[in-house]
Amino acid sequence: MANPYILHIFTPAKNASPFDVNMAIDAGWQVVIPYTNVETAEIRDLVQDAIFSRGPSGVRRTGIFLGGRDLHMAMDMLKVAKESMVPPFEVSVFADPSGAFTTAAGMVAKVEQQLADKHGTTLQGKCVLALGGTGPVGAAASVLAAKAGARVKIIGRKIDKAKQVAEVCNHRYGADLTGIEGDADDHKGDLIKIADVVFATAKAGVEVLSRELVASAPKLMVAADVNAVPPPGIAGVDPKADGVEIEGSKSGAVGIGALAVGDVKYHVQQRLLKQMVDADKPVYLHFEHAFKIARECVGQA
Repeated sequence: MANPYILHIFTPAKNASPFDVNMAIDAGWQVVIPYTNVETAEIRDLVQDAIFSRGPSGVRRTGIFLGGRDLHMAMDMLKVAKESMVPPFEVSVFADPSGAFTTAAGMVAKVEQQLADKHGTTLQGKCVLALGGTGPVGAAASVLAAKAGARVKIIGRKIDKAKQVAEVCNHRYGADLTGIEGDADDHKGDLIKIADVVFATAKAGVEVLSRELVASAPKLMVAADVNAVPPPGIAGVDPKADGVEIEGSKSGAVGIGALAVGDVKYHVQQRLLKQMVDADKPVYLHFEHAFKIARECVGQA
C-alpha cells in the first residue's frame, strides 16, 4: 500500500482554516495536519522534521501549506521553508494566508476580464483604487495590478498606514516599477474622480464605496468587491454580479460581486493544491502563481 499524501498546515493563527482543510482534502491530500501559533523562527525545524521522516520517495507525497493573516509573514515563511530543504529531501510549499493570495488573484483576473470584454482594454495605465486596501487581499491585489501596468493607490483609514503598506509592497515585491502609493479614506471623494477601477477589499460588512461616490465617478469602468457579508463593500453590487452595470453609475461602470470573485478563487486554490499532489518536482507557490491560474480560469492568459 502506497504511503498517504500528507499536508502539513503551518499557521501563526490560533486556528487553522476549516476552508483550507476542506479544500486540501478535496484536492487529493489524504491526511491534513494543522500546526497553530507557529512563528517564522520555527519553520526550519518543522520543515526538516517533515522532510526527513519519509525518505526521498516519500517526500513526493508530502506538502506544506502556509496560512495565517499576514501576507509578508507568509512570504517570509515560504522563503525560510524553501531554504530549509535538503535535496533530495524536498517538498512542495503553498502560501495563501487567509485565502488572500487566491482571492486577490481571482479579483484582479475578473477585473481584467471585464476591462477586455466591456471596454477592449487592459489594466495598463489605469488608475486603480484599492479601498480598504491595507489588509492582505488589498495589498496582494495592488501588487498584481501594479505589475500588470496599473497606477495603484492603496486607500486606508489612516494615511500613514496606507503609505507604509504601499512602501513595503513596492520594496518587497518589485512593484516599484510602477509605484504603488498610499492615501487616506478622507480623500476618497477626490480620488474617485480619477479612478478607472476600484477594488473593495475592506473587512466584511463595511461599505467603502457609496452610491453617491459611484455616481460621482466619471471614468469608472469596473468595480470589484470581495465582501459577501451585507452590506456589500460597493453599494449596488450584488454578490452574484458578474459584469452587471452598477445602478446609478454615470460612466456605465460594471460590478463584480464577491461570489463571482469567490468562484475563481475556489478553482485557483483547488488547482494549486492539486498541482502539489501531482508535481514530479517540488513547487513553491504564492500570489503570482495564483494569478497565472486565475487568468487561465477566466480566459485572460
